[in-house]
Amino acid sequence: MVDLTERQIAILKVLIDEYIETAQPVSSDTLEKKYNLGVSPATIRNEMVQLSKEGYLQKTHASSGRIPTSMGIKFYIRNLLKPKEISVADEVAVKERIWDYRQETNQLIHQATIELARMTDALAIAFDGDQFYWAGVANILDFPEFWDIDLTHSLLSLLDKSSFWENLVSRVSEEAPVHVLLGDDFGVDYLEPCGFIFSRLNVGSKKNSIIGVVGPCRFAYGRIIPMVNYFSRLIEEISST
Repeated sequence: MVDLTERQIAILKVLIDEYIETAQPVSSDTLEKKYNLGVSPATIRNEMVQLSKEGYLQKTHASSGRIPTSMGIKFYIRNLLKPKEISVADEVAVKERIWDYRQETNQLIHQATIELARMTDALAIAFDGDQFYWAGVANILDFPEFWDIDLTHSLLSLLDKSSFWENLVSRVSEEAPVHVLLGDDFGVDYLEPCGFIFSRLNVGSKKNSIIGVVGPCRFAYGRIIPMVNYFSRLIEEISST
């Protein structure tokens, strides 16, 4: 990976912050007016061009602004993201709502999937080796990316194909509390605008179990990554009681 200057990193961070918030390509003028970068729009524009050449940004056809690439977002997640802690009240509320299902792993994961969709406002999915669950389908329509009927149809059709998700997860070999798949990671062009955040589950003898959320690549990562991680740990904790 090419080393970035401090100024390029600062520009990349605020551009991705802005893109996550607005779902719109970001211009140098917007960054200069909204963020205290201490440089001119022309300088910001030049740096954005360089970030594009290095693969962190891309220009859209319909706008002079730029959006982050999968590479740019992954750099942001690894190096710039400040996770937001889940409130104790939210932790307690979620635990209370799924606690009664602790004796039946399938039901526990199913209810946790419903709660994860509610807490993240995204499409939540999970599988435990025997069953495939999803919840919050309507949530994706709150994201402008999924006003594209072809994209939404393609994504929702995959809810009938649990093998797609199982194969996708099986290709992720590195150890990490939470995994993020974007763009090319899906292996299909039509899912380029999508993101998938998931965590593996260690529940009894069940193998290759996960819980996670699907949505646009511009997820509010600071909030959702800790949430997915919490749900994974909570399921493991409750299922072992």
